[in-house]
Amino acid sequence: MARYVDGFVIPLPRKNLGAYGRMAKLGAKIWKDHGALEYFECVGDDLKVKWGKTFPRQLKLKPGETVIFSWIVYKSRAHRDRVNAKVMKETRA
Repeated sequence: MARYVDGFVIPLPRKNLGAYGRMAKLGAKIWKDHGALEYFECVGDDLKVKWGKTFPRQLKLKPGETVIFSWIVYKSRAHRDRVNAKVMKETRA
């Protein structure tokens, strides 16, 4: 069954991981409360691979930064549009 995904790649100072984690936890709750099927947040750890165009090179990470890779899963693009319209009206954040 086909799904629709919004994905994000975000450079983030490691010192801000705690605050980002708290925000991401609230974001996951809000998106899922409004109908998103799944919500994922991943923090880059072993990013020093020697092949391909890696996230650190694409984002030109500075010392002390890491990469957040996140995605939200929906039934379809129309479903995503409905969920995001509700999220944009959300007042919990």
